[in-house]
Amino acid sequence: MAKITKEEALQYHAQGKPGKIEVIPTKPYSTQHDLSLAYSPGVAEPCLEIEKNPQTAYDYTAKGNLVAVISNGTAVLGLGDIGALAGKPVMEGKGLLFKIFAGIDVFDIEVDEKDPEKFIQTVKAIAPTFGGINLEDIKAPECFEIENRLKAELDIPVMHDDQHGTAIISGAGLLNALEIAGKKIEDVKVVVNGAGASASSCTRLYMMLGVKKENVVMCDSKGVITTRRTDLNESKKFFATDRNITTLAEALVGADVFLGLSVANVLTQDMVRSMNANPIVFALANPNPEISFDDAKASRDDLIFATGRSDYPNQINNVLGFPYIFRGALDVSAKSINEEMKLAAVKAIAALAKEAVPDVVNAAYRLKRMSFGREYILPKALDPRLLTRVSSAVAKAAIASGVARKEITDWEGYENHLREMMGYDNKLMRCFMDMAKANPKRVVFAEANHINMLKAAAQAKAEGICQPVLLGNEERLARIAREENISLEGLEIVNLRHDREAKRRSRYAHLLSEKKAREGFTLDEAHEKMFDRNYFGMMMVAAGDADAFITGVYSRYSETTKLAEQIIGIRPSYKHFGAMHIVSTKKGTFFIADTLINRHPSTEVLIDIARLTHDAVKFFAHDPVMAMVSYSNFGSDKQGSPLKVHEAIDYLHAAYPDMVIDGEMQINFALDKKLRDDTYPFTRLVGKDVNTLVFPNLSSANSAYKLLLEMGVGETIGPIQMGLNKPVHFTDVASTTRDIFNLTVIAVVDAIVQEQIEKEDK
Repeated sequence: MAKITKEEALQYHAQGKPGKIEVIPTKPYSTQHDLSLAYSPGVAEPCLEIEKNPQTAYDYTAKGNLVAVISNGTAVLGLGDIGALAGKPVMEGKGLLFKIFAGIDVFDIEVDEKDPEKFIQTVKAIAPTFGGINLEDIKAPECFEIENRLKAELDIPVMHDDQHGTAIISGAGLLNALEIAGKKIEDVKVVVNGAGASASSCTRLYMMLGVKKENVVMCDSKGVITTRRTDLNESKKFFATDRNITTLAEALVGADVFLGLSVANVLTQDMVRSMNANPIVFALANPNPEISFDDAKASRDDLIFATGRSDYPNQINNVLGFPYIFRGALDVSAKSINEEMKLAAVKAIAALAKEAVPDVVNAAYRLKRMSFGREYILPKALDPRLLTRVSSAVAKAAIASGVARKEITDWEGYENHLREMMGYDNKLMRCFMDMAKANPKRVVFAEANHINMLKAAAQAKAEGICQPVLLGNEERLARIAREENISLEGLEIVNLRHDREAKRRSRYAHLLSEKKAREGFTLDEAHEKMFDRNYFGMMMVAAGDADAFITGVYSRYSETTKLAEQIIGIRPSYKHFGAMHIVSTKKGTFFIADTLINRHPSTEVLIDIARLTHDAVKFFAHDPVMAMVSYSNFGSDKQGSPLKVHEAIDYLHAAYPDMVIDGEMQINFALDKKLRDDTYPFTRLVGKDVNTLVFPNLSSANSAYKLLLEMGVGETIGPIQMGLNKPVHFTDVASTTRDIFNLTVIAVVDAIVQEQIEKEDK
């Protein structure tokens, strides 16, 4: 992981609008009529309806999608009692996670009150605003009383995530680890090190899952919690054992499970060796676990090991649970989050780990084909299926246990709604960044003397995304770096015109002339071309001296794409290549092609674009539902681009009968399912929501995604090149540093995928 500096962290939180969250309107407000509806006099009507029936607040206000993240700042992360105001950045961060993972809006509330009774009364007084309350970073033992009282006295879901989040996720991991170890939960002996809120909640949940109380030993900083001790609070007394042991080492002899929620380096290799066969060790102290990963794995071969860290297998990560638990609870207007709902979340998370992992999730972890086993007992945090699986399970449990005030009957429709509601681009980029960091590649930046490209390369190096290779003059790049305060540390600079690169230019020229000998390309001409940064950079990739290439801020894409086709070539089984953008909107995620390469595609080209796009969408863990769009519908215009699209569809239907695609159709018919199905019930898309749009020409596709972007309707990832033999990617003169950085991530992903394909072909 890239080291985070103090300056970088402060700048992140201060730049632009201070903080990490904002409130935006959800209704029209441009006219006086709109404002009269939003406020006086129109607002009186929903007020009166809510007065008559409080339940209608879920219909007329944001209550049903609004959670309060509330803290008094007494136990903030590992910082301790730093106060309510100092804890605000953490609460905003929790709100951000709610939003990006589950689409839930959050107000963070920092209450400057340590007295439990006064804190409880404050929260109760503001509770009508919210559909749920997430208590956060409140120290034990006060947190137990606060949560229990609020759960009993309020009619909305209340959960202290510090207690229950870790319990739910580790509970899912425990079920799967026991299955792998071949042990029954009612027989295992469990040792818990740490006796705070999280440890207490975890242990109680394990008992609900089947662990017997007499098989549990809990330790605190003074040793084993026994009935002989006189310094125990009520929470610790519940777990006191009458066994004649006093130390953690004694407790672990013959144990099956160790759960650590304490401090680093308290668990030794000898202690792990003293446990039963196939021991399960969850060392969850952060940032450093109770025993290091290397020491734990070296202690014995039959160990199943988990930590709270993302850089090791089996991360116990609360984000697997809390966004989706609240999502399911809110969607049925639940009165509480009860034990049945928590257990449903445990089982849903555990079950998901046993299913085949989507390619996009595998890709984030070096394309390793993850499958249920000792190093994969829990889903990864970026698995897009968590939203639908866990939220649905929690909602069903709320209904079955009688705490739901709203019924859901169409569960398939509900899951489709969740997918449509959630933006995908940020989660996708996080997934890709994890993949790139796990397996960074050499990326050539053609126009490194462009400030944005140079900044992007430096950022990519700092983030561990790639090993940048800058094409340019050393002195000029150094001057730009000084002027713009850009660090060039660790960045390789290749001055392709320098005498020291003569041998490499000659080698590349011979390779290129041999490849193009029968296309009128002479060796002399090839030598001359090697002084061009695009030729030289693409040859670095073609020759295996680099893994990916980025160009475009100075070069015309029409020229560089032709060079790429000549030098890099198109993948077997295709005659053309294309580019796709992913556009994330409030109506869902859409894949748009071809946005960069083919100006006026023929029927043959459109067929290849559709095939390439279909496979690309599947890689991103989506089932492609494709519409080939035009200005006419299903043969109503029999010339020009509609005819080419019509012919492409005929071919695809015949050659690829399983491909869910139809057209040609106007964009409104593609995106309005009811309009399309009522008017044209014969299509292959009946009952389906289109997520992939193939346009008839470059002008329409490029304009469509840029229009969405400029109007603030969506966010984009791309252009994602589809169909070249090697990772060559194109940007343009308007690209920002962020655009080029994102494209670098995509280029590294492309390189990793290419590497995997080549391995599988051998």
